[in-house]
Amino acid sequence: MLRYAIVDGSYLIGDAGRLAADGVDYIQLRAKSLSAGAVLDLARCILHDIAEIPTAPTRLLINSRADIALATPAHGVHLTSAPDELTPTEIRHLYAAAPYSLFPTPCISLSCHSLADIARARTLAPDLILFGPIFEKRVSGELVQPGIGLKALAAAVHAAGDIPVLALGGITHENTPACLAAGAAGIAAIRLFA
Repeated sequence: MLRYAIVDGSYLIGDAGRLAADGVDYIQLRAKSLSAGAVLDLARCILHDIAEIPTAPTRLLINSRADIALATPAHGVHLTSAPDELTPTEIRHLYAAAPYSLFPTPCISLSCHSLADIARARTLAPDLILFGPIFEKRVSGELVQPGIGLKALAAAVHAAGDIPVLALGGITHENTPACLAAGAAGIAAIRLFA
């Protein structure tokens, strides 16, 4: 089972080492309210903490900022389903063209929220798809979006073909087995890993 932790600008740097030691596969740095320089510094600190656990599989993905991912150098980039985002192919070309990159083959994840998004994602060929919200989306305890459910997750997994799909949205230790039973390759979460 793949585990994908999403962290933001309020994330405590020391916890990246804990996540790595716990075997979390991916950490996505999503810091929309921070300046590019602050995200760059935060990413470098997270990479340092991950490197302190040499046996950890953990890879750092930067949310929507290929420039920061290349500058740090992070292991890859997370993209939204917005049509104006760079594509996974474009990200791979940027990494291949960067002579200083330690990670010539970046990992690219992509958010999807519908079967139409999944169909588009298949043409873009990301390494991972984050699909949801499966159960619900809450911000500061307030319900923002109801969950789309496990049947939608199973349909997304089927539609994604060979691309691994991670369940996102309201994921808990208790409902993780149901996500895996629906065919998800793993889980992605914010609160679960906090």
